[in-house]
Amino acid sequence: MNEEVLSQSVAQSSTLSTNKMIKNTYMLLSMTLLWSAALAAISIAVNLPFMASMGCSLGAIGILWFIMPRVERSAKALPWVFAFTGLLGLGLGPILQHYLAVDPSIVTSALGLTAATFLGLSGYALVSKKDFSFMGGFLAAGVMVAFAASIIGVVASLVFNYPMPALMLAVSGAFALLSAGIILWQTSAIVNGGETNYVSATVTLYVAIYNLFTSLLHILGIMGDD
Repeated sequence: MNEEVLSQSVAQSSTLSTNKMIKNTYMLLSMTLLWSAALAAISIAVNLPFMASMGCSLGAIGILWFIMPRVERSAKALPWVFAFTGLLGLGLGPILQHYLAVDPSIVTSALGLTAATFLGLSGYALVSKKDFSFMGGFLAAGVMVAFAASIIGVVASLVFNYPMPALMLAVSGAFALLSAGIILWQTSAIVNGGETNYVSATVTLYVAIYNLFTSLLHILGIMGDD
């Protein structure tokens, strides 16, 4: 009897811990998305130059790679999370401004598809509670390959003045699929106890949503010859 009571107590404690993790993650994720959107709007309003946008994006990458791993389990993490997402929001401004000037429906379509994908995949992982941890290695390798291909495309465009729309379309499609996989994988890890740090979970989901949105922007823009 004591063993049964203990087992029930452990299960209840685990459920409460998971529910708290889910609540904290999605609350922080919502706040960072709103913060990023606000700074993207400011970036558009002040007509942020493209080079400044690149600087913001590079600064965000620096925070993600070199600072977040050191502080994600301390009280110092939250300010850096908002610094990271804020810089990405500022950097996104000129890209959004371009597509809004060409065809605003590209932005609204990308937003709608991103929201539908995130809600659908997260909802499925939360309800089914399936373990998608096996996807981790494949997703990591896929991101590295797609990142390398994107660098090749950028170098070809800037150095040789030779745009490669087919390659960029393929890279954007790959990043969209990988981002969707990361959303599924990370949500599954939260639900099944594989992730216990809501800060790192939030950052991972934010990056996946950001990459999914920008990839869809590029795909829709290329398909519309924009």
